[in-house]
Amino acid sequence: MSLIRSTAAELAAKIHGGEVSAVEVAQAHLDRISSVDKGVNAFLHVDTDGALAAAKKVDDDVAAGRPVASPLAGVPLALKDVLVAEGMPTTCGSKILEGWHSPYDSTVTRRLREAGVVILGKTNMDEFAMGSSTENSAYGPTHNPWDLDRIPGGSGGGSSAALAAFEAPLAIGTDTGGSIRQPGSVTGTVGVKPTYGSVSRYGLVAFSSSLDQAGPCARTVLDAALLHEVIAGYDNMDSTSIDAPVPPVVAAAREGASGDLSGVRVGVVSQFSGEGYQPGVLASFEAAVEQLRQLGAEVVQVSCPSFDYAMPAYYLIAPSEASSNLARFDAMRYGLRVGDDGTHGAEEVMALTRDAGFGAEVKRRIMIGTYALSSGYYDAYYGSAQKVRTLIARDFDAAFATVDVLVSPTTPTTAFKIGERVDDPMAMYKADLCTIPSNLAGNAAMSVPSGLSADDGLPVGLQIMAPALQDHRMYRVAAAYEVARDAAQGGPLIQRVPQLEGI
Repeated sequence: MSLIRSTAAELAAKIHGGEVSAVEVAQAHLDRISSVDKGVNAFLHVDTDGALAAAKKVDDDVAAGRPVASPLAGVPLALKDVLVAEGMPTTCGSKILEGWHSPYDSTVTRRLREAGVVILGKTNMDEFAMGSSTENSAYGPTHNPWDLDRIPGGSGGGSSAALAAFEAPLAIGTDTGGSIRQPGSVTGTVGVKPTYGSVSRYGLVAFSSSLDQAGPCARTVLDAALLHEVIAGYDNMDSTSIDAPVPPVVAAAREGASGDLSGVRVGVVSQFSGEGYQPGVLASFEAAVEQLRQLGAEVVQVSCPSFDYAMPAYYLIAPSEASSNLARFDAMRYGLRVGDDGTHGAEEVMALTRDAGFGAEVKRRIMIGTYALSSGYYDAYYGSAQKVRTLIARDFDAAFATVDVLVSPTTPTTAFKIGERVDDPMAMYKADLCTIPSNLAGNAAMSVPSGLSADDGLPVGLQIMAPALQDHRMYRVAAAYEVARDAAQGGPLIQRVPQLEGI
């Protein structure tokens, strides 16, 4: 258990120092997956041979005295199944891509391989990243390791559950409206949405191109920062990639661990509280804000009035872009094909394939988006939503003119029971109430565990938001808070997750 419960930074130090082999570390995590994943369902594909081969290469470098490829060389990782990887299937949680293998790596995948990170396999997700619970996966829901009857968040619930179940010390997620941060919150893990355009989207199967962003998932702030630096940076294969230096997130995390936030000004977003928020979530958030104050931060209230319109704007923009992006799944080029028996024309084959291959939530969003983009409605719906998006970005600009970071609860409630919201889309969508504004504006945001709710004993997340390309600001605050939280709560929150043995 000691290897699987170690942080990524600890594992890297042991591997690079020759104290333990990367193969041993990889095998320990593969054994853990074999032991517990039947009950968690975090993984859609486990690449045992590929993981052990990658680990052996790191061991060979260490044995030969060659420099390791990166500070995370040899450390295992779980990859969300929306990022393509040569040699592994990519399904995006959908039947329409069942069995499809990409002929190339995404840029994120390539950078992980070049850094010597050991990819254990691909994790479960809401179909095409559309959902907040991982119940929309065509391959069954993922279960929250804190309570197997509850959701692990979405759309990246597989990645967050893999971390919380100690199946992997690191994971990659993608965040379109909160799909890294909300799962991080409800599983007691760290989830980061970097500045839009700072991590390449090349090879990330698109849901909403102006919102999608890959990012690091981990059990500690430092581990997330180390992974952030591996995957970030300019990529000429992505037209939205920002040609700018990667913010010094690792240095900021190490600085923050000193526990001093003197001179840091923190804004509490007044729109993210009140009706609809679980009392235990608000109590945990208020305690976290008080802890920031005790660390020396100046805390002020900040109003961002346009945030109240973020969710309706998002649910016009994201489905509109999805309706365009998912048109490529036409049964003609790759993936599932239904009705190709010589009796149906091409249009009928497309219709039959999409009917059989897409799940209910994906169909719902395609229809909403197609309607919003249709003649006579474009300006009233999609155009108006983009204007709201501009107002939200202006609210962020005004707030960051007076504070260094903004904070809020990550999500209004703790993890809800599997099946509880599947028939109520609006209740499901509200899980992303606090996270959506940062996607619309493109700035950086992260979730760090803030404790367990007094209501139900389940994890709660603190969201920290920073200006675009100032990601290091939130890492400094998060690392300082993490140290203070662990001291106040008797150790790392994640170590209290149930053992899950024997499931």
